[in-house]
Amino acid sequence: MTQQPPKSAFSACPHDCPSTCALDVSFDDQGKIKRLNGAKDNAYTAGVVCAKVARYAERLYHPERLLKPLRRTGKKGEGRFEEISWDAALDLIAQKFLAAEADFGAESVWPYHYAGTMGLVQRDSIHRLRHAKGYSRQFDSFCTNMAWTGYVAGTGKLAGPDPREMALSDQIVIWGTNPVATQVNVMTHAIAARKKRGAKIIVIDVYKTETMKQADIGLVLKPGTDAALACAIMHVLFRDGFADWDYLNKYTDFPRELDSHLKERTPEWAAGITGLDVQQIEDVARMIGEVKKTFFRLGYGFTRARNGAVAMHAAASIAAVTGCWQYEGGGAFHNNGAIYHLNKEMIEAGSLADPSVRALDQSLVGRILTGDEEALLDGPPVKAMLIQNTNPMSVAPEQELVRQGFQREDLFTVVHEQFMTETAEMADIVLPATQFLEHDDIYKGGGHQYILLGPKVVEPPEGPKENLFVLNEIAARVDSKSHQGFEMSARDHIGWMLENSGYGSLEELEASKWIDLQPEFDDAHYLNGFGHADGKFHFKPDWGRSAAPNKPAGEPFGPWQQMPELPDQWEAIEAASEDHPLRLVTAPARSFLNSSFNETDGSRKKEGRPEAWLRPEDAARFGIEDGVKVKMGNRRGSIILHARLVDTVAPGTVISEGIWPNEAFEDGRGINTLTGADPVAPYGGAAYHDTAVWLRTV
Repeated sequence: MTQQPPKSAFSACPHDCPSTCALDVSFDDQGKIKRLNGAKDNAYTAGVVCAKVARYAERLYHPERLLKPLRRTGKKGEGRFEEISWDAALDLIAQKFLAAEADFGAESVWPYHYAGTMGLVQRDSIHRLRHAKGYSRQFDSFCTNMAWTGYVAGTGKLAGPDPREMALSDQIVIWGTNPVATQVNVMTHAIAARKKRGAKIIVIDVYKTETMKQADIGLVLKPGTDAALACAIMHVLFRDGFADWDYLNKYTDFPRELDSHLKERTPEWAAGITGLDVQQIEDVARMIGEVKKTFFRLGYGFTRARNGAVAMHAAASIAAVTGCWQYEGGGAFHNNGAIYHLNKEMIEAGSLADPSVRALDQSLVGRILTGDEEALLDGPPVKAMLIQNTNPMSVAPEQELVRQGFQREDLFTVVHEQFMTETAEMADIVLPATQFLEHDDIYKGGGHQYILLGPKVVEPPEGPKENLFVLNEIAARVDSKSHQGFEMSARDHIGWMLENSGYGSLEELEASKWIDLQPEFDDAHYLNGFGHADGKFHFKPDWGRSAAPNKPAGEPFGPWQQMPELPDQWEAIEAASEDHPLRLVTAPARSFLNSSFNETDGSRKKEGRPEAWLRPEDAARFGIEDGVKVKMGNRRGSIILHARLVDTVAPGTVISEGIWPNEAFEDGRGINTLTGADPVAPYGGAAYHDTAVWLRTV
């Protein structure tokens, strides 16, 4: 009897997005994936998923997907490869890694990864190989550090109120994120509050995003000025009697000092910095003061600046001044990373980690590969790399240096990928990778409170292999230290981690699909005290010594001694100048996710082409007309794209949405040619949205 193909299955979205959606997978009559839908029985996903993931079959069955291991035959970046067997590829990788180790030491090999999958097994097993061999460690700095540092500086813990409480709010402030494009479930709950409770939605950003178009109030401010707005709002709250002094005296560290400090941080002062009208600031401050059940949904975008940690801390401080943490549907939420207590010893082999092995900053990959001694931490050159789950030739800052580094003939590069990305084109060996529906994994939600199982639901085509296979096979060939994790399947890893973290068995998770780990109300709202030792929200963090989830060893980065003691506007940004009169923000596009989905026709058609959006009055200064080809640049390099004149961006600001493939630009240079890699104070990070540029017609 012929086995009938399944009609549906469950999974979880693996992409770098806080929503980590629970998925329902539907199949056609031949057993091929047809469509992905948000799981209706998951209280956070609530049946909704973004359009790009709904169309995932387009990516899974894409005709240009990598299916065979390849060895480079032409120059790096030329795109000339020949097919080889898996065994031949893995043997060559081991030979090159062992040769680099023999000549320059184990630290000359750098396993390089990030968040192309957020699966805990397939993403993080690379650390087991790293630790077992003593290969260079990695300091993760692309995305989160300024946001996490700023939030935890106040709360003492990376956690907050149940994000589903947005639906119970009387007012939602969406600050520095565009959830219509990047976290659609935020809008699900915010719109529910509007429909059921008449809640107002306030959106704060540097241009009129699709999210702002759905808001009741939208504030478009200049990039890097969010802390000035936050301080002016708190000024009004104190001035007009909206500060909750009972709450402040019980739960915060220096409320009287903050009040005194903010007396000169008036709406007039902030208007001159932000470009907002004084009345806009007054009105929003009054709305926040009058509505106790206000939920602040604080995003990542506004923190990707050189003053980003200060901006996040200032925005989170508003909730402490009003005391809205006390109410269901109130408080300030950014990320729930601290609620997950997972034992990842089998996955990561932390017991084998040697803290004396250098941790190279992933954002500085261009400097590292071009021999910058400071970036190399005075250690040996990087001679070999294994790259999984990231595309540094497109997404890393300082692309001119990145390009130069990967063009080195003495650098042996292995890229394990699903498509021939710009980074794969630079590789000596390209290995084909499975996609998330073709392997087992487990996920945790940064934007909610679930652990979710993502089981294998379809067989991969012949050729692609999961990350776990590649790492285990390399380890077996390079004389790595023994560790039980190298002998375990993905299902074994999931089961071991669950059982050793106190979360039951794999079989139980298969039956339930996810585990809700939301803490009790009083804990989530810090009514039992904040995460600092004194139990207080800290208006005065000890920058450089403050708590942080991703804190590097050694001295803090950047001009951390100059960070303001109390919430304030910190002029540490890459400011506009006569030579670089505009400020660039490289915002996410709705149809791409970093450089994922920019290979699919559906996403590329929806996005159109790389563009620079600016106001007509700014364009007129440089003789730029709508739709013309322009060159945009700074001291790091230049790129060519098209201008679009809009009235939806802040004055003096250029918006360029999406990380397009380099080939989409006329000269083959992508948007991150212009962004800087200098580590942001106090604990690092790349300031992707903090770039001064010039603009001229071609």
